[in-house]
Amino acid sequence: QVQLVESGGGLVQPGGSLRLSCAASGIRVSSYLMGWYRQAPGLQRELVASISSGGSTNYADSVKGRFTISRDNAKNAVYLQMNSLKPEDMAIYYCNRIWAGAPRDSWGQGTQVTVSS
Repeated sequence: QVQLVESGGGLVQPGGSLRLSCAASGIRVSSYLMGWYRQAPGLQRELVASISSGGSTNYADSVKGRFTISRDNAKNAVYLQMNSLKPEDMAIYYCNRIWAGAPRDSWGQGTQVTVSS
């Protein structure tokens, strides 16, 4: 059974940084396209970053240049380094496996990111 556990969220001031972690069990993150999604209140969940099995990365335009997705194969984890945070980045962040362009697994509990002064 696949389990994805997100952590690392919190309250940060605009311009600050956070590093989110996604610990996986039941799959090897190195074998799949993995993504970080976010959902803000009243909005649909959106994909913000992905990393392929080969290490190629892609980002939503809204986070390009500020967020960096990475992977630690030994720890079987995926990370999202978020810099220069803006109030519009405030959301619950989730990770998931991407399969045929869609999230593949059940959602975890996510981790809340709050950007406020």
